[in-house]
Amino acid sequence: MPVVLYGRETWSLTLREERKLRVFENMVYSRIFGPRRDEVVGEWRRLHNEELNDLYSSPNNVRVIKSRRMRWAGHVVRMGEERGVYRVLVGKLEGRRPKRRWVDNIRTDLQEVGCGYMDWSGLAQDRDRWRTLVSAVMNLQVP
Repeated sequence: MPVVLYGRETWSLTLREERKLRVFENMVYSRIFGPRRDEVVGEWRRLHNEELNDLYSSPNNVRVIKSRRMRWAGHVVRMGEERGVYRVLVGKLEGRRPKRRWVDNIRTDLQEVGCGYMDWSGLAQDRDRWRTLVSAVMNLQVP
């Protein structure tokens, strides 16, 4: 898990990349837990994704990435305007705009918890409220 998640809070994830992460995670879990013997038929079969999720109670990678990204965004916004990381976050890029920016991911994550209409940089200034949103993103059910 740490190898897969290293530095992912700074990446801009697309829906395709999220799906690939979920497929990879399920593939690893099916290797770890192996096949199961069906009691009714008596044959070996691979476990379904729902069965794998029940066996492994830890949150999936996509939820962890989203919550870490939200936590990092709050940290950077609270830094102050003189810091370089903050300027990179709020700065305007010249040239062609990428398909999905990092800030777009933050807005999408907030929309999933019902706070997409709010100014997220102002919301991040209140640490307790931001921490509540980060935990809400962590507890989302990702299909």
